Amino acid sequence: MKYDIIAFMLSCLMILSYYLYLGWRTRRTPDSSVHSLNTRVRERWVKMIMNSDRMDILAIQTLRNSVMASNFMASTAILLIIGTLNISERIGQWVLTWHINSSVSSFSTELWQIKLCLLMLDFSIAFYCFSMAIRFFNHAGYMINLPSDVPTENCLYKQTCVYLNRAGGYYSHGTRTFFFSLPIIMWFFGPYFLMLTTFGLIMGLARLDKVPSWALSAK
Repeated sequence: MKYDIIAFMLSCLMILSYYLYLGWRTRRTPDSSVHSLNTRVRERWVKMIMNSDRMDILAIQTLRNSVMASNFMASTAILLIIGTLNISERIGQWVLTWHINSSVSSFSTELWQIKLCLLMLDFSIAFYCFSMAIRFFNHAGYMINLPSDVPTENCLYKQTCVYLNRAGGYYSHGTRTFFFSLPIIMWFFGPYFLMLTTFGLIMGLARLDKVPSWALSAK
């Protein structure tokens, strides 16, 4: 139990340190973050759609695809929550099978229940994020096709960009939450696997959060 707690705290510290570094790097050099790039791309897309009278079908298809992707991920999160609940019913049998000492078995049962609760919480957060992404994608779909009005045109454009970026942000958060479930799953095999998976995940996120070289050269 002691090693599991230490490993969990170190994993949380590594993730927190990475995001603090990412925030510092983004504030210092905004062009180095892929999130800033995605935000600018979405804003340029909204401007192109709203300034053209022939892009209605493109806007509908693009937002529909985004809603379908978010819906699929939200459904996947629900299935994973149900699967986690089904696994929790058999946890006692698994612990008794894997541990011989009865006191260790009881102790491990409580630890496994904590791990399962964290895993279910992780999938629940993912479901919430993807559901909110669907909500804001729908709002953006209504707003982007409104007729242009000179006094409110700039305000409508900014509000549409805000909604679309919120939708993209929620979708990104939901995907990251799925990624964070990997260390929790590996934690079932021991604290060392938790540490190794967390370190590997941070290395993968560092590559994903960095703007590709072709984007920098194109700018």
